[in-house]
Amino acid sequence: MVKIREIPLGQIRRPLPRANDQQKVVALMESIAKEGLREPIDVLEVDGQYYGFSGCHRYEAHQRLGKETIKCRVRHAPRSVLQRHLA
Repeated sequence: MVKIREIPLGQIRRPLPRANDQQKVVALMESIAKEGLREPIDVLEVDGQYYGFSGCHRYEAHQRLGKETIKCRVRHAPRSVLQRHLA
């Protein structure tokens, strides 16, 4: 079951480093500042911890705007699913 929740940025682990397109981040910052986040990012909840593998540009835009939380589509998953994402 998928839920939409506001989650503190500091609680979302991003285990796979990624280089973001800074122009896209700036454009998202402008859009988010005006209209808010339209599309939640996807996170896995495994053993009470949140892991983000997509939504990197939206996540960075929120960080740079000084936002404390981000709207997330939360999917509960066992550790085996997390391991597949990390492989």
